[in-house]
Amino acid sequence: MQNLLETSNKWLITGCAGFIGSNLLETLLKANQQVVGLDNFATGYQRNLDEVQQLVSPQQWANFTFIKGDIRSSADCQQACSGVDYVLHQAALGSVPRSIADPVTSNDTNISGFLNMLLAARDAGVKRFVYAASSSTYGDHPALPKVEDAIGKPLSPYAVTKYVNELYADVFSRSYGFHSIGLRYFNVFGPRQDPNGAYAAVIPKWTAAMIADQSVKINGDGETSRDFCFVDNAVQANIRAALADIEHSEVFNVALGDRTTLNELFAAIAKSLADNGIHYKKTAQYGDFRAGDVRHSQADISKAQRMLGYAPQYRIREGLSLAMPWYIQQHDSLKG
Repeated sequence: MQNLLETSNKWLITGCAGFIGSNLLETLLKANQQVVGLDNFATGYQRNLDEVQQLVSPQQWANFTFIKGDIRSSADCQQACSGVDYVLHQAALGSVPRSIADPVTSNDTNISGFLNMLLAARDAGVKRFVYAASSSTYGDHPALPKVEDAIGKPLSPYAVTKYVNELYADVFSRSYGFHSIGLRYFNVFGPRQDPNGAYAAVIPKWTAAMIADQSVKINGDGETSRDFCFVDNAVQANIRAALADIEHSEVFNVALGDRTTLNELFAAIAKSLADNGIHYKKTAQYGDFRAGDVRHSQADISKAQRMLGYAPQYRIREGLSLAMPWYIQQHDSLKG
């Protein structure tokens, strides 16, 4: 990535205290970029920013400006976009179950907040607006692998919000000549992903439970499959998208281009823990399928490979191996 970031620019990361946002922050600061971060700590954490500060030099940390603000505020968005070259818009309320429980807040953040950011970035004249889209946009479309131009009906309010983001981005390109790139993330995982709470993603949630020698519940029969993508792959896609020579709006899948069942994932996490001296002996507990979930998901990443030069470096077991020391340290620090 360093060769892509040889020129110094000013970047805005919304949701910079979150999981993907803080990993983007770390990468950009280590490349001596100027970074503005916007976060309201709804799903992000000060500890993520503190961790990044420990991983970069004092000189690199001095290149970071933090704004505590909310994308639902037009003024906060305008302040954050001022003088910025590239926007990496990660701020959103994720989670299918959360959106089913509270569709209004998901709509306010993911649609109204997104529109505020688009307007602010357009008016500030940024070079590129890259935003976190979602594989949930494929909805009930049965074909595998998922190809960008073939989507079905959304299966949750969250999926609706992320699809509307793509529609707005396309309209801004046609109406104002303001071009955006959406990245349809497929099950991103890695360090600084929150293992706690009702809406925690499966890998940090299961890993935390297994470290604590607690039972793991699998929704359905365990043969549901996903395309799990290590966070460094998503970071690469964001930076390549921002710097790509594309003069229109586009959407790209960001994934590995592979499928792993939940049963296979359970075994892979246990193996990675064993490699770190933690031997989990319990068998998985099976429950009902989760409302709004699709049965199988796998991305076709050929478009991103062709147009962005995207080349995912880490498969799921490599990603788990890299992330596991962080998960273990996180558990130990919370326990202590």
